[in-house]
Amino acid sequence: MAEFTLKALPFAINALEPHISEKTLEFHYGKHHQTYVNTLNTLIEGTEYKDMTLEEIVKSSKGSIFNNAAQVWNHDFYWQCLTPDHQKAPSGKLAAAIEETFGSFENFKAEFTKMSVGLFGSGWCWLVKDSQNKLSIVQKSNAGNPLTDGLTPILVCDVWEHAYYLDKQNARPKYLESFWELVDWKKAEERF
Repeated sequence: MAEFTLKALPFAINALEPHISEKTLEFHYGKHHQTYVNTLNTLIEGTEYKDMTLEEIVKSSKGSIFNNAAQVWNHDFYWQCLTPDHQKAPSGKLAAAIEETFGSFENFKAEFTKMSVGLFGSGWCWLVKDSQNKLSIVQKSNAGNPLTDGLTPILVCDVWEHAYYLDKQNARPKYLESFWELVDWKKAEERF
């Protein structure tokens, strides 16, 4: 049986301070993300999903198996979107595509922030591209993942409360300000 494990963070657990605290990461990564991994392993035991990749499970499952698999995938992806090496903006082809789609980088940031802050309840806000390399911003509630719509994720912001509650309380807009200080635009450009 394939057993999923909690992937290592691509940075030290305190590296995102002061924007995201070590204490938040201890809970968000160490408890929430770990629980999704553990639960997924229990749920897929003895099922047709036991030998699938995480992406295959996300694309083909429903219910609690989907919820836990997608949360593992989403969190793995989210950590890869963050870096302590502040990068103000994207470059290259991604920068050009953002400008073409949204008019400017500032317009994109404003729209992404608005959609992240405005997502009702818990979920994820994604920058994605379709098969024609056309960019769009999509909101996904709960464990929603754009892979199920045939879209390629470029960037994501986790807007579940556990991503920001210890640091920002219920102030999601403040968390988005911190998020923009941490985006790994080099990796986003590679995905594009």
